[in-house]
Amino acid sequence: MEVINTDVAIVGAGGAGLRAAIALAEADPKLRIALISKVYPMRSHTCAAEGGAAGVIKPDDSMDLHFSDTVGGGDWLCDQDVVEYFINEAPKELLQLEHWGCPWSREPDGSIAVRPFGGMKIKRTWFAADKSGFHILHTLFQTSLKYPSIQRFDEYYTTDLLVEDGRCQGLTAIEIRSGQMRHFQAKAVIIAAGGASRMFPFTTNGAIKTGDGMALAYRAGAPLKDMEFVQYHPTGLPNTGILLTEGCRGEGGILLNKDGRRYLQDYGMGPETPVGQPVLKTMELGPRDRLSQAFWHEQKKGNTISTQWGDCVLLDMRHLGEKKINERLPFVRDLSSSYLGVDPVKDPVPIRPVVHYMMGGIHTDINAATPMPGLFAAGECACVSINGANRLGSNSLTELLVFGRKAALSAITYIQSGASAGSSTALATQAKASESRIRALFEKTGGTESIAGLRKQMMDTMEENVGIYRLGEELETACKKISDLRQRYAGIEIHDKSSVYNTDLLQALELGSMLDCAEAVTVGALARTESRGAHQRLDFTERDDQRFLKHSLAYYHPKEPPRLDYLDVVITKSPPGVRDYSGGKK
Repeated sequence: MEVINTDVAIVGAGGAGLRAAIALAEADPKLRIALISKVYPMRSHTCAAEGGAAGVIKPDDSMDLHFSDTVGGGDWLCDQDVVEYFINEAPKELLQLEHWGCPWSREPDGSIAVRPFGGMKIKRTWFAADKSGFHILHTLFQTSLKYPSIQRFDEYYTTDLLVEDGRCQGLTAIEIRSGQMRHFQAKAVIIAAGGASRMFPFTTNGAIKTGDGMALAYRAGAPLKDMEFVQYHPTGLPNTGILLTEGCRGEGGILLNKDGRRYLQDYGMGPETPVGQPVLKTMELGPRDRLSQAFWHEQKKGNTISTQWGDCVLLDMRHLGEKKINERLPFVRDLSSSYLGVDPVKDPVPIRPVVHYMMGGIHTDINAATPMPGLFAAGECACVSINGANRLGSNSLTELLVFGRKAALSAITYIQSGASAGSSTALATQAKASESRIRALFEKTGGTESIAGLRKQMMDTMEENVGIYRLGEELETACKKISDLRQRYAGIEIHDKSSVYNTDLLQALELGSMLDCAEAVTVGALARTESRGAHQRLDFTERDDQRFLKHSLAYYHPKEPPRLDYLDVVITKSPPGVRDYSGGKK
């Protein structure tokens, strides 16, 4: 097996991975940087983000307001020292993107334009029309090309982390084009491989979001944190799950039930206001968890619209006018017309909640460091935790930048601390074991399980039992089914025995990652007997700060459900309070 020696190996080349690579190259041009991605970087899921990135820039905004919005929006499960760091670094990172060429939308006077976003009491979301993630990713990718020390390994699937003496010292990966394994020997590893929402059947996430990075760290010994918190976005296209950005509501779009009535005031989102007038805290600009929960209640009342794709409500943007929609939401118009045959200039668009984001992920501290020396993580695959029990829209793109850079700086500090290199022989033995595991999949015959069959059962289980609202007995069912599927996974067989672009193999490996992550979600959700943010229990309807103002930590076991532990939330200046979205600005 070919050995590739590098200083820092980065798994994932989306927003967080590219930002980390650039920060490493800027800090020390002599560092060898391996940027490893299972897709070409511009196909990373960062490009799908539409709405924008949050950062204080306007004179009527403040760091304190961004802090309080984020902590309250996260239902006080955010680590407040981390939130303080995040909000202070956010404007610097967004301005840096500006200097690198990101085409932010502008006000008439030439200053940066910002739009309202759900759960934020003031406008602070920078945007580039409704293709913000696309332009951010382009900017980062083009900037990374300046640095010869960044060596890209596109279309490589990382299979295992290599750990010796308790320290992460590299990884193994398959070159998808040839099927050959590579052993990357590294002084530090940064995981920036995205989320795992493809474990659900109806999701905004692209096919690549299968929890590979989370599972890598989890199996290697790093815990997964707060995995029970899975965010539904309230405005997904019902036939595809494609997201219509929160910017639709930020620009003034409204939600209507089957009777043409704005219903959110019935669910603590404030009084109804005249269409076309700006509302910064109430109604459609409530947080994502509350709006998704309101849909569930309307559905139970029979107030939704029955369609061939399930029950929906309507997103009405007609009053914005064609000029504004074309200027601010052109991609939304294109998506609605292309995938649903509805022009938002002329008609309301059917929408329904869709799985969008995982607040949980690899446990990291404020330095983006995991408990395992030499291993760092950033982006959706990590839980640092600024998002708590519910992420506010537009914080995630900024998080990629802030903690991608932080992970890089922490990795440099770790390398400079002089940690001794592990035994090459021991690492090579681990790499060969990883290769043998893959080879065994090819050699196996007479498998009793199909990859597609297990994947469908996993998705159906998550959809039926781990949704917007949860019940103990349904979560118990999910835990048993996912545990059973994990055991049955050993019976899969790879039918394509070829080496070149073997998607059968990739889907088998991705399924293993999703099953491991799904079990952490279900076990954590069953154990958290309270309702907080995106985790709502019908049998435990109140938030329980006495017992559960804590992060959950799931520790991997190869044959049994994960062991759960808990970690206190860091509270610096905002004691737990009531999430109030019923009035105006505070």
